[in-house]
Amino acid sequence: MGRRLTHALDVHRASVGDELAVGLLNGKIGTGKVIRIDEAVLEMDVLLDREPPKPLPLTVILALPRPKVMRRALYSLTVMGVKRIILFNTARVGKSYWQTPFLEEAAVRKQLLLGLEQAKDTMLPEILLRKRFKPFVEDELPALIKEATPLVAHPGAVGVCPVSMKGRVVLAVGPEGGFVPYEVEKLTSLGFVPVNLGERILNIETALPALIGRLF
Repeated sequence: MGRRLTHALDVHRASVGDELAVGLLNGKIGTGKVIRIDEAVLEMDVLLDREPPKPLPLTVILALPRPKVMRRALYSLTVMGVKRIILFNTARVGKSYWQTPFLEEAAVRKQLLLGLEQAKDTMLPEILLRKRFKPFVEDELPALIKEATPLVAHPGAVGVCPVSMKGRVVLAVGPEGGFVPYEVEKLTSLGFVPVNLGERILNIETALPALIGRLF
């Protein structure tokens, strides 16, 4: 029994005649009317007549978290509508994090699909991995932040995270230990503005939705 069929049976308790939300990956969303369902088969008459939710005009550049945190972060960012996520290396990222099987394509895709299903979305986010900090910042970031507002979330920053931004934003978020001074200097030299969420030190799972909730 497939995961989606199990979900329809156990969560929706679907039966013939019921309508379920459906979508085509990277396509439209709509409804599916159940015409047959049992422990082996789910058949529906499908109507895809609506566009998925609009994506956020946001690129998140995230220092690779611990594997279990990374899975939850990818899920949450997908639910919130982030369509470009760059996982990159910083001084306080554990070297072993890059070896986790959770970074394999199938494992990453699973979290993204779960996030899309939760949000009734279909547009798969782009995930990029950058294992070297300096080449990424010097060679790629200048183009990525062009015509965008670049922000770096950093404890102790003077500026408070802005609210209800207009236009495209590139947000850099460090590891739970924060960026080291050299990394902050490299980012600010490109035009990134350091911002904070107040006096409390937040973990990644709390900081990401708090930041995005303020920005948009």
